[in-house]
Amino acid sequence: MNISQEIKRARRLLIGHGALLIFSGGAIGFAFTFFLIGKVALWPFPGELSYQFPGTYDGWRMAHLEGIMNGFMLWISSALLTYIPLSGKNLIRASFSLIVVGWTFTIAALIDPLFPDSRGLAYTDSISNNIAFFLFYVGVLLVMLLMGVIAYKSFKPENHEHE
Repeated sequence: MNISQEIKRARRLLIGHGALLIFSGGAIGFAFTFFLIGKVALWPFPGELSYQFPGTYDGWRMAHLEGIMNGFMLWISSALLTYIPLSGKNLIRASFSLIVVGWTFTIAALIDPLFPDSRGLAYTDSISNNIAFFLFYVGVLLVMLLMGVIAYKSFKPENHEHE
């Protein structure tokens, strides 16, 4: 497979995972709605389930938006892929890194409303919190490294070796 085909494949993966993340954000949005109304409405079917979802307003809102925002981030990255100043193989690596970032942030954000004291902001004695923490940790390290490399390459003169 040549670089052009690999870039097309990476673009399709970014678009596909972006769509799945947006879909996940929408599904989480249903749980957020059920949390807000205090029951599971079965509309358009008659009936409802008397169940109060755990969590907080802020936790559900964040989880819902993480899926949507990260999905759109992957779509935007797909559109900009060939403008990112990286070589072909590094563009592929960057694409896979962005997919990992999108999913780690979304999954980690969903842990917060589902489990008490699981925001993932620091390492604690809570297993669910630590899972969220390590997911965020991986995503943050990847996105910071990737954005640093892209910024460096973007501002580097193209003919630097001839100076």
